[in-house]
Amino acid sequence: MTNTSFDNRLEAQALRQMLRAHEGVRAFPYLDSVGKCTIAVGRNLTDRGLSVAEIDFLFETDIALAQTILDGWLPGWRDFSAPRRHALISMAFNLGGPRLTSFVQLRAALSAGDFDRAADCALDSRWAVQTGQRALEIAQLLRCEQDAPLSPDRRDKA
Repeated sequence: MTNTSFDNRLEAQALRQMLRAHEGVRAFPYLDSVGKCTIAVGRNLTDRGLSVAEIDFLFETDIALAQTILDGWLPGWRDFSAPRRHALISMAFNLGGPRLTSFVQLRAALSAGDFDRAADCALDSRWAVQTGQRALEIAQLLRCEQDAPLSPDRRDKA
């Protein structure tokens, strides 16, 4: 039986270097030479996809990115109630930084502590039309002053 683990760090490093050279390193999905959706270092997404651990890692990374976006866009957002923080994280998660920064009136309303106006600003956008129920839920959370437990039907989606 062959041992596939690498005791020798130099051997492992050489293998990684070779595989990167053979496969290439791509940050964005592309179709490989046989039409398979591929990403990173030859990861065949068409046939292999992602493991639960990989999905969870990407998810946690994206949540952290959304929080970093909010730190730059709206200092003090972490002082809001949990429902409001969750609403803003969901928006930043969905929109990303460049699109979130276009919500100038929303930012002004949040900075002024006018959460009803902030909710109205969120709803008065192309984003709200595109996201439908998500935007309605976010507006409701923006209006929510108190930390409240999620209802049982929302826990699975939080």
